[in-house]
Amino acid sequence: MQTIIMQTSFQFNSPEGRLVAGVDEVGRGPLAGPVVTAAVILDPHRPIAGLADSKVLSEKRREALFEAIREKALCWAIGRCEVDEIDQLNILQATMLAMQRAVAGLNPAPHHALIDGNRCPALSCSAEAVVGGDGTVAVISAASILAKVTRDREMVVLDRLYPGYGLAGHKGYPTKAHMQALSELGVTPIHRRSFAPVRRALEGG
Repeated sequence: MQTIIMQTSFQFNSPEGRLVAGVDEVGRGPLAGPVVTAAVILDPHRPIAGLADSKVLSEKRREALFEAIREKALCWAIGRCEVDEIDQLNILQATMLAMQRAVAGLNPAPHHALIDGNRCPALSCSAEAVVGGDGTVAVISAASILAKVTRDREMVVLDRLYPGYGLAGHKGYPTKAHMQALSELGVTPIHRRSFAPVRRALEGG
């Protein structure tokens, strides 16, 4: 199921006449929860200081930048793929689809997209993969922050719905505590059955 959250500000044309979006994902590695992507077009007239790879920022700093990006960006959108889609498509294809959904949610639409990583989804605009872009390209850093904060907040909510797994802490990643909880408590509806550790838990292994 597709879910897109979007905010737009006043229309803006870059000096070059091209709108460039940054795109990033969070959640390819976890055993539980959705994969979440974000697409952002920054407004050069409203700069945001301190943009960086979301993984190197403190939670407090990420939260502050999350609000600044939503307020100051020209536009932004969140795309996602749920657990059933991940299991049906595989995590790579689900990530590509979630990125397509995020970019499709941008208004105005970008002329070009910079994608963190080494692969690009099929988009209606031109696209370029940037390895390590979340730490070197501001617009991708902004996307990484939006995606991570969005997913982290959701995992805190899921932790309350499925207590005992520690989701608020490890965010669904295969930590020792998570693996032990899977063994003791079993598999929930938010676990990815196509992932080997979850399959083994279902099989009682």
